[in-house]
Formats: sequence, C-alpha cells, structure tokens
Amino acid sequence: MRVLHAVTLHSPTHAFGGPVRVALNLSKGLRARGHEAALVALGEGFDEPWPIDVEGVPARLYPARRLLPLGFSGMTSPALLARAGRLVRDADVVHVHLARDLVTLPVALAALRAGKPLVLQTHGMVDPSGKLLAKVLDAVAVRRLLRGAGAVLYLTPHEREALDAVVGGAGLTNTVRLVNGVPAQEERPALQGPPRVLYSARLQARKRPVDFVRAAALVRERHPDAEYVVAGPDEGEAGAVRHEVDALRLADRTTVPGALTSAQVLEELRRAHVYVLPSVEEPFPMSVLEAMAVGVPVVVTHSNGLARDIAAAGAGRAVEPGPEGVAAAVLELLDEKANQEASAAARELAAGSYSMDAVLDTLLDVYGRITGA
Repeated sequence: MRVLHAVTLHSPTHAFGGPVRVALNLSKGLRARGHEAALVALGEGFDEPWPIDVEGVPARLYPARRLLPLGFSGMTSPALLARAGRLVRDADVVHVHLARDLVTLPVALAALRAGKPLVLQTHGMVDPSGKLLAKVLDAVAVRRLLRGAGAVLYLTPHEREALDAVVGGAGLTNTVRLVNGVPAQEERPALQGPPRVLYSARLQARKRPVDFVRAAALVRERHPDAEYVVAGPDEGEAGAVRHEVDALRLADRTTVPGALTSAQVLEELRRAHVYVLPSVEEPFPMSVLEAMAVGVPVVVTHSNGLARDIAAAGAGRAVEPGPEGVAAAVLELLDEKANQEASAAARELAAGSYSMDAVLDTLLDVYGRITGA
C-alpha cells in the first residue's frame, strides 16, 4: 500500500513538534511492515543539499515561505500548492495531519478532488475558534474535509467533541480513536551522579517552561546538587526562561541548550531522573511518551491528555499547574525507591497501551476499510 503522509513543517529544530514525530513514527512503522510510506511537508533551516529522506522515510520538502505573520498558519510553498494534485495522484491513501494552514488544507483538498481515500488526523489542532481566519477556513475548507474524509482520527474524547463542534449539526460519523504510539526503546541505564531533571519541548507560553525553572528553585532547597535541562526550540519564552534562571541563581545548575535532534533528546532522556512537562491543555504529548518508553518517570498537569493513565499506572505524577505542585512531584520522584517503581510502570505503560504495533494494527484496519482492501 502506498501511503502519503502530509504535515505542515519539518525542520532540524523540530519546530512543529508532535505531529511531525507522529507522522514519522507511523511512516517508519508502515515501511517496516512492507508498505510504501512517504512524507510531504514544508522544510526550513536545512543546509544544501536538502534531505530527500527523514529518518529513512522518503520525503519531499518544499522551502517554506511566510506569506502572513500568523506563525505556522501563514507559511506555504507555491511549488507545493502547484503540485498538490500530482503529489496525491500515486498514493493509495493520503493521510493528512490536518491544521488550519496553507499546507495540509490544500493537500487534503487535492486528495478529496482526486477521489483518493483520505485520512485526517488533527492532533488537537482543529477546535472551535472565534478568530476570523479560522472561521473563514472552516467555512471554505475544514468542514468539507472533515465530512468528506474516509476517516477522521482523534486522540481523546475532548478532541472528538471539539471536532463535532467545528462541523456543527449532528457531528461526525467517520471518527476513529487512535492514540499516539511510541517505538520501543532500551531502558535507561542505572543512573549515577546528582539528580537530573529534564524539560524538552517547545519554549512557548502554553508549555510553561518558566514554571519548570521556578519549580527547580524549590527542588534545590532539598537537592542543592540537582541539575536541570530546559531544551527545545524558542517560540517566545527563551528570554523569560534565561531571565528566571539568572534571577533565581540557577545558572550554575541549569543548561538551556536550545533545540535538540531526536538523537540528542534520547541521550538526555537516558540521563534523566525525572521528565517534566508543566504545560496546560496538552492533548497527547509525544515527549511524555518518549520519556516513558525509556523508563523516565514523568510529571504532567491534570489537563494533559495522558494524565489519567500516568496517575493510574503509577508512571509519574499528575499535578495542578504551577511550580509548587511540579516541585512537590519531582521531590517525590527523586526518592530512589519511588523513582524505580515509577520507571518500571512508565516502561510498562508505554509498551502496553501506547505500543507502535497496536497503533499500526488500528491504522491499517482504517486504511483497509476506506480503500476496500
């Protein structure tokens, strides 16, 4: 089966975050099962010559052009727009990681016009919005695509309700729940040295990296030798993070390395005692799944889509937003016995509920149903 995955942007800094990771994981899993999976996206930040594959997945990357000052929504490529019809022509399934942008919407519309089996996966990026641009795009394209797709994949009941609200009326009848999967990883080695606490996500306001730094100052009172890493591409909060690090006199214990490659993230996870993502309204973060796959206990807030499973399995802690709750959870998990128990539970949860094999089984059933295969 030939599957084309379309996502908004791929860059060396992983600026677009989880949807690209999901698209790559699914593509690699499909290829391991003998299918032909490829990726199409905008590209940004690459040296010449541009890559023709990403982590072994054939890729067509088009130089990003920023037409409007609207973040990812204002980016596109005239060449990609002109070739959208040809891009979908040879695919048996077009799988679009849909956002309200000028990349995934045109590719999905081209697939719909060509009569190609279409799967949409929105990753929580399509929800009710009062913004004028969102209303226009919903009226022109988004509702049509959601209704016309062979399947619309959602992560959580909350996301399903949001999609129904965008469509209106009786809602959607073509939805399928598909969780994010994480490839199996070797367990982190026995930890040595001072405690090491990791944040690895985009530095943006919703992710609350400043809360991480403030929590670190509270943890320091009991673990003055602890080390902290605040990694990720800057989306407006890097200056605030560095200011807080200096103000709280944490500079000698804190590293702010910027964006990391996938290999570097894995290296950091294998050294970490605890992984912290203090963000709010986080649908289904891949970074948390990746941490658990390595056996790193995690701290998330209650609004995280994984919070209930993490708490039930004992794979970490779910807390109220804010540095105090985060710090208390980190301190609990720095206890050696508690850390070992949570580490084992995290590995078990990742390998059981969020294994790539289970996700691919569900996805291939969806592909088979909409193609008649």
